[in-house]
Amino acid sequence: MRQLETSEILNLVDYEKVRDVRRREIIELKRHRRVSVGRYLTFVFENRETVWFQIQEMVRAERLVDAARIAEEVEVYNTLLPGPGELAATMLIEISETPQIKPVLDKLLGIDTRDYVRMRMGPHVVVGDFESGHSDEERGKLSAVHFVRFRLPAEAGKTFREAEVALVVEHPNERARTVLSDATKRALLKDLL
Repeated sequence: MRQLETSEILNLVDYEKVRDVRRREIIELKRHRRVSVGRYLTFVFENRETVWFQIQEMVRAERLVDAARIAEEVEVYNTLLPGPGELAATMLIEISETPQIKPVLDKLLGIDTRDYVRMRMGPHVVVGDFESGHSDEERGKLSAVHFVRFRLPAEAGKTFREAEVALVVEHPNERARTVLSDATKRALLKDLL
């Protein structure tokens, strides 16, 4: 997937003019790129449009006008884009009840450091490769936001189109499986091309 260029990022005034429309478009786009697995986990598969929107929202929130600062944001957020033959997702641990946040995060420690998160495509199993730095098991700390890549071997990419595809979590304290809908598979296939 082609990386975003700083020149693609709109200035604050121009972004405000299109923000409402673009926000609605991104919400619709994410509808097929968002997959819930089990009680607490949601995977949002990223692409150029979702990452562009995140950058624009950061520029807006931080009121960034300096070209160098915007270029830094583009560089950071470009790391969220999938590379050739891979899918990339933000994994959110969503806990709606405040008193449950720490206990649930404590139960899910290690989810990002072992082979607990997988994608199954027919006979192929791809273990999620998590970005480091979002947990510290020794100190009992786990972030609620993680970034994970699924690097598909060539034959798995072909199978993705035809076979059942499922996200599977097999953590000692959370076991769940969600089969991707046909609409989600179609959306994600565009990332693999």
